[in-house]
Amino acid sequence: MRFLETGIVGAWLIDPCPRRDDRGHIMRAWCSSEFLEHGICFIPVQANVVSSRLKGTIRGMHYWGSTTAEAKLIRCTRGAIFDVAIDLRPGSPTYGEWYGVVLTADNGRMMFVPGGCPHGCETLEKNTEMHLMASEYEAPEAPHGVRFDDPAFGIQWPVAVAMVSKQDRSWPLMPAEIVRKTETVTLADR
Repeated sequence: MRFLETGIVGAWLIDPCPRRDDRGHIMRAWCSSEFLEHGICFIPVQANVVSSRLKGTIRGMHYWGSTTAEAKLIRCTRGAIFDVAIDLRPGSPTYGEWYGVVLTADNGRMMFVPGGCPHGCETLEKNTEMHLMASEYEAPEAPHGVRFDDPAFGIQWPVAVAMVSKQDRSWPLMPAEIVRKTETVTLADR
């Protein structure tokens, strides 16, 4: 795997390094020792498969428990998503910033989102699916989030929004002191 820094401290893009032969290919989707070599202590305890029927479906921006608790590793397994993380870790040099990248089933790219960073995505194709590994167990009583359209962050979603859950439309807006310093958007490999 090849680890690439993002615009958010502690968030990483991870490109697979598939080995190919006449049968097809094999690629590593997660390896604790490779993560540790990059200073990432990530022990997944739960994995979820998420599917969305419509292009333009937004899920997020979510975090579970406290803002420091849950780290995630996201990979698109069918279709394409625009995957986003926002840094809400007090004291972080990238506090208030967001980062977005296109993950597709074809590019196999993954994004690691550290604890303290709400995560969300928008589908870029119909019938899209993603695989998400998390460092914390999902607790129905502990969901938290920030609005996908909060002007404090100014996330630039790449396609027209077609569907957002009632819960995701209802998260409160962030206080005015959250000022977006910069945004980083990568639309490569689309």
